Amino acid sequence: MIRSVGIVGLGLMGASFGRVLVKNGYTVYGCDRSAAVMQKALLAKAYTEPLTEANAGEVDLLVLAIYPRAFEGVAKSYLPYLKKGAILSDFCGNKRIVTDAMRRISEEREDIVCVGGHPMAGREYSGVEHSSVRLFEGASMILVPVTEDLFALSELKKFYLSLGFGEVVVTTPERHDKMISYTSQLCHIVSNAFIKSASAREHGGYSAGSYRDLTRVARLNPDMWAELMTDNRDYLKGELDGLIHALQAYSDALGQGDEAGLRALLAEGDRIKREIDKK
Repeated sequence: MIRSVGIVGLGLMGASFGRVLVKNGYTVYGCDRSAAVMQKALLAKAYTEPLTEANAGEVDLLVLAIYPRAFEGVAKSYLPYLKKGAILSDFCGNKRIVTDAMRRISEEREDIVCVGGHPMAGREYSGVEHSSVRLFEGASMILVPVTEDLFALSELKKFYLSLGFGEVVVTTPERHDKMISYTSQLCHIVSNAFIKSASAREHGGYSAGSYRDLTRVARLNPDMWAELMTDNRDYLKGELDGLIHALQAYSDALGQGDEAGLRALLAEGDRIKREIDKK
């Protein structure tokens, strides 16, 4: 049973998770490389005690809410202190790079459980100051097991559902990264490119929900998203190239004044969206 949790990285995701845990009565050990962030997170009640080498052995679950490339180095720094049976997890946006690291870590510590994790929630703002105890309400939690431990996986499922997550999806790192390239990373590229139109600077009084929804995630952390997209470029480029091909069809129809062709394209997209929504 999970009673105490360690969180490394107290940004938007880590701090929001910590706040939910503290609210639900868990002992939460928090750590961030920034002393200023640690202070803000303490004031926000995102942890109860600082995570140290001395108390790392107390945690039942250690979650690293950091960039994927940093995962292995940070995780290994805690390996000597984790107790037998502890669960090592993460909140990283790509899973192949993390689970590969987890497999190497498992060779060093066969007595700990490694399960990749990715909460499908977020905001266009980053940092502990934008954290929220409601960030994960109804969200999907994706789990990517590396260690074959059905009991631990079952405990994690119950744990996340008890915190207000809407569902828990268990998948492979390849399936995760392929789907995330479409549902998250491509959306950020589209939004970020869309806002570069000269018309964006003159939209006041001419925009409503469509503009707001489409441009929300144009605001992002360039360092983090460039890393995520580059490391997932095989899947992401395929999705982006497919979108460019689809957009070209609309452009061609407009260029040719082909109203019937444009109507067919729009009807096709409308039909597919309705079919998806029915499911």
